[in-house]
Amino acid sequence: MDVREEKLAWSRRRFFTQSSGLSAAALLSLLNPSLFGARAERDPKTGGLAGLPHFAPKARRVIFLHQSGGPSQIDTFDYKPQLRKLHGTELPDSVRRGQRITGMTSGQDSFPCVQSLFSFKQHGQSGAWVSELLPWTAKIVDELCIIRTTHTEAINHDPAITFIQSGSQQPGRPSMGAWVSYGLGSENQDLPAYVVMLSQSSALNVDQPLFSRLWGPGFLPSSYQGVRFRSGREPVLYLEDPPGIDRQTRRRMLDAVNAVNRSHYQEYLDPEIDTRIAQFEMAFRMQASVPELMDLSKESEATLDLYGPDARKPGTYAQHCLLARRLAERGVRFIQLYKRGWDQHNDLPRDLALQCQATDQPSAALVMDLKQRGLLDETLVIWAGEFGRTVYCQGKLTSTNYGRDHHPRCFSIWMAGGGVKGGLVYGETDDYSYNVVKDPVHVHDVQATILHCLGVDHKRLTYRFQGRDFRLTDVHGEVVHPILA
Repeated sequence: MDVREEKLAWSRRRFFTQSSGLSAAALLSLLNPSLFGARAERDPKTGGLAGLPHFAPKARRVIFLHQSGGPSQIDTFDYKPQLRKLHGTELPDSVRRGQRITGMTSGQDSFPCVQSLFSFKQHGQSGAWVSELLPWTAKIVDELCIIRTTHTEAINHDPAITFIQSGSQQPGRPSMGAWVSYGLGSENQDLPAYVVMLSQSSALNVDQPLFSRLWGPGFLPSSYQGVRFRSGREPVLYLEDPPGIDRQTRRRMLDAVNAVNRSHYQEYLDPEIDTRIAQFEMAFRMQASVPELMDLSKESEATLDLYGPDARKPGTYAQHCLLARRLAERGVRFIQLYKRGWDQHNDLPRDLALQCQATDQPSAALVMDLKQRGLLDETLVIWAGEFGRTVYCQGKLTSTNYGRDHHPRCFSIWMAGGGVKGGLVYGETDDYSYNVVKDPVHVHDVQATILHCLGVDHKRLTYRFQGRDFRLTDVHGEVVHPILA
């Protein structure tokens, strides 16, 4: 290499990492404090932060069943009998209170209120009202804490789903699962701490897209991002060895690559090199653990029947619920399921029924299955969308059809299992299911409560980035103590 080539090869990173003196140290500390080892102490057993959990947890893991698109609370859990009399009447200004609406309905000349086309009944000892669309969920209401007063600021899908998953409407923050895996680590070193599965819409209308940043690490090290499991022969991409490569050969190759990476780490002190080493090792272990996890042949017929006929079909929400139970058994810390297709701006009676038909039995079966295996008390299950739907009709209202627009002011979610009270309906909305009248629960409150059930004080789980300490709940959020067991 001649002098000119050597100068070109001298990168800025090499200059800063290899220069000596106080000036270089000062520049390095400004550019990346973690390069000087200012990283939080880790628990060698779990890989989480030393000192966590902050207090005795009720739950050891989370299964978040995200219903992407915004399920209609008026047609599922928030029964409003007064709407029978108000059906077809104009939404009063005194109820709307000048609150903004989306561009999809802002041009309408009329905002007629719509009663649900579906009947409701009370169920269980709690007497919770549940729609006829959810007969399986109705069977487990005494295991559920139904929160009717969840609310958010975001009125469109992208900021709303980003908000409930990361605590910010702006992209770039760590997802909730990334925060949990960063703080608490994993109980199973052969599987990722954070696993994600996506199932497609069962509705007929076009549904909302999903993006990998929803389970991304944001500014946390990339080792904490969610690992997506896919349906089909290869559940994790690029995990299989090519023909002719056996386990011993792969182990020798990996050892050689790791030795090079460790040498580079000593030279550059880049924490992402550590992440790369850890990910290679995890992928090697997953080559054995993932096929066993995905093999449902040892599940009993009774268990498969419990989750419904779709449990035998790869990629379905039903099979993902069953896999979520298997992941919980194996100590995976955060399991995230996304079900697309809940955005019913029109044809709501048809498409909402299709969505409920695909999700009602598997969601309830997951709770039942966890309970009968003694896992529910230590597993927090959450069923939630990113917002709710309006009481007024979007588009033309007929006797058999209607649509509903996005509604962030109040929507219904449920929780079950580790740390929350079963058989509880929390919060009240007005007769229009438009405003909260009692016990509001903000999305940040939901996030704070989830962390609390895991034994984590949401105000103390922080990460320093760009000169400030960030947390999942930003500077907001209060634990919802009345719903805690």
